Formats: sequence, C-alpha cells, structure tokens
Amino acid sequence: MKRRLVGSVMTGDVVRAHRGTSAEEMMRWLVEYDISGLPVVDGDDKVLGVVSATDLEPVRRRIASNAAPDAGVLMSAPARTVRADDSVVRAARLMSASGVERLPVVDEEARLVGMVTRRDVLQIFARPDSAIRDEVMDEIVVRALWLSPQSVEVSVHDGLVTIAGNLESSGQVAVAIRMVRQVDGVTAVVSRLTCRREAPYQRPV
Repeated sequence: MKRRLVGSVMTGDVVRAHRGTSAEEMMRWLVEYDISGLPVVDGDDKVLGVVSATDLEPVRRRIASNAAPDAGVLMSAPARTVRADDSVVRAARLMSASGVERLPVVDEEARLVGMVTRRDVLQIFARPDSAIRDEVMDEIVVRALWLSPQSVEVSVHDGLVTIAGNLESSGQVAVAIRMVRQVDGVTAVVSRLTCRREAPYQRPV
C-alpha cells in the first residue's frame, strides 16, 4: 500500500519573491496568478519565508506613499516546509497545526521545488467512497494480508470504513485496522472483525 505523496499534488511552477520584492508587486502577483501567498527565496532559491494575502492587507494604504515594507519585512519566517516525498497526511497535519493555507515544498538543500495548498490536500481526502473501498480490498485485504476477498466485508460511507470478517489471529485484526486507517480519504474505521485465536500476526510465506 502506497501513501499519496506531496510531490503528486503540489504545484511545480511557483511564483516567488525575494527579500527586496515590493508589497505592490506581490499584491499584483496575487491577483494576476490567483494565489493567496508566495514563498520568499534567496539567490540560491532556498526558502526564507512566506508572504500571504493576510500579511499584505495592512499595508495597502501605505503603498501610495512608498512607505510599504518589502517581502523581507512582511514574510513569516522561518517558513514551515515539506519535502516532495513527505506524505500528504503529514502536510495536512502541519498546515492544521501551524494554521497556514500553503507550504513550500523543498529539496534536500532547502531549495524551492513547489507549493502545496490546503486545496491540494483536500482533493485527496475527498476521494469517492468506491475508490477507498477498492484500495482497501485490493491493497490491504488481498495483497498485504493475503486474504480472499470473500472472507472480508468492506463498506464505505463518507470516508467511514466498516470492515467485518473472521480472521486468523488478533494480531492480524490489529494490522488490518491500522492499515485501513492509513488509507488516504479514510475518516474513521468501524471494526467488526473477529479472530479465531489470540496471537501475533505472522505474514504468510
């Protein structure tokens, strides 16, 4: 079972600012590119911070007098970032914990390679119930646990997965529940699984 990664949902063509980019220019970019924030980078494209529409709102009246601060002053720093090979779930949790709408995506040298937004993340968690059920059956029941599809019943409603059946061991039940919870789009799991014996899970050879 593969987790959806940030690299599969991020935007790679990113509008970026530098420390000296003016507030006026950044405001124009937000409108022109229909975005709500942009990263601030140095000469090596390493991320220094992020400027959001909220950061820019208080300086609108100061632009006319040329007293508006630039990106280096307005940006929130240090920037919270993710890697392209991080899971979408990790990105979602970081956004929620930090109260931000977007995260710069960086490489191993902290250079900007993309941006991922809350909207990008929500697309993953809005998966159709049928797609979630297919993944649970194909990737977990059959390929991971080596069970017959007829031995387990799986239903999904609004991301809530109900799984029922009689498995070999208590360890196998625990593994099945844990794996289902990790599927993208699953909001909760109701287990109606039973087992024939109390024992750790042993993968079939």
